[in-house]
Amino acid sequence: MGEISIKINIADRVYPLRINASEEETVRKAAKEINDRIKMLMQNYEVKDKQDLLSMCVLHYATAALKFDGKRLIEDDGISDKIAELDQQLSQFLASQ
Repeated sequence: MGEISIKINIADRVYPLRINASEEETVRKAAKEINDRIKMLMQNYEVKDKQDLLSMCVLHYATAALKFDGKRLIEDDGISDKIAELDQQLSQFLASQ
């Protein structure tokens, strides 16, 4: 699949993008999630400035990404050790055959 051109609306502004066709669904979902978050922020806070709402939205997603990255690294350490151990056992088994 090649690249395609799409238009994404975020906070009432249209952004033309050129992306891989395989990424279209993900990009559209991300834009919808951002717009939903902005709508929620508008309803819960007295903020009307789109720039402020976008900044609050970015802060939310950046915080979530940092939490996820830290968690993934901790979980990956244990998994990597187990995979290495299984690989060693498998190599020993195959060598003895």
